[in-house]
Amino acid sequence: MDVRNCKRCGKIFNYIAGQPICPSCKEEIEQKFQTVKDYIRDNKKAGMTDICEACDVTDKLLKQWIREERLIFGDESPVGIDCEGCGAIIKSGRFCDKCKNDLARDLVSATRKPYEEKEEESPRRGNNDNKMRFLR
Repeated sequence: MDVRNCKRCGKIFNYIAGQPICPSCKEEIEQKFQTVKDYIRDNKKAGMTDICEACDVTDKLLKQWIREERLIFGDESPVGIDCEGCGAIIKSGRFCDKCKNDLARDLVSATRKPYEEKEEESPRRGNNDNKMRFLR
């Protein structure tokens, strides 16, 4: 059993997984999330500072929800965060479409290279130089 102190309130709780926050603080954060979601639904053109002030949340928490894709803003909204790859303004997630495609292409090429090199290194069956020889 892993017992920790809550990062927000300092209470001791039984830690299972995820953020080291007690269940009551998690519930409070979830209620704030619902408040923010309702506010955004009613005020589609509200900026980040307007949302933070009206819903009593920090911009750090709001950005976290955007990065986790719990909040997704439309094109008409002025809210946006920086792409972690190139710094372009995005409405949700961590990366813009260009950086996502670059990462996917790099990942595919990285997984194919070792496989292709192994095929080239394997001995050819038709070559007689690779046969086993016995001395008598």
